[in-house]
Amino acid sequence: MSKPLILASTSPFRKQLLDKLNLSFSCCSPEVDETPLENESPQDLVLRLAKLKAAAGAAQFTEGVVIGSDQVAVIDNKIIGKPLNRETAIEQLSQSSGQSITFYTGLALQDIKSGQVEAIVEPFIVHFRALSQKAISRYVDIEQPFYCAGSFKCEGLGIALFERLEGKDPNTLVGLPLISLIDLLHRQGIEVL
Repeated sequence: MSKPLILASTSPFRKQLLDKLNLSFSCCSPEVDETPLENESPQDLVLRLAKLKAAAGAAQFTEGVVIGSDQVAVIDNKIIGKPLNRETAIEQLSQSSGQSITFYTGLALQDIKSGQVEAIVEPFIVHFRALSQKAISRYVDIEQPFYCAGSFKCEGLGIALFERLEGKDPNTLVGLPLISLIDLLHRQGIEVL
């Protein structure tokens, strides 16, 4: 690999995903205000934040390629965030029961020296089973998904909540679309294999 690779994220989930590619990389904490702008669509929000995170990471290094990513979950055309507590997690999953939720993940790569940025938004749709309140409470108590958008961990027991998943790359749901990332890295001269 010719250029250092930097993940502009403090998410342990994104770090685990990037580890799958067996590339050497470092992490940094991008300090970015994630507040949506007035009338900003979910897609525009995650694209803007992915670019801002990549730029914030790029400002901390002198060379390399920085990966920025952001994700939101949308139900009934409204962004739902991380629940942060049991009650909100139960409320979110109750609202999701029998519904389809779209996750939008923004991904940006910035070459530090040239300033070149490539960015995409990748959708992923989760179709939920009809869930009983007992099942929802049991799930929340077992996995405590308080820091996960949509109140579930698809890489764990959360898979039991779904009827089906629809999207290009299941890694997108966890927060980093690896198939698209591999394509963007290739264009930056970084080969995974």
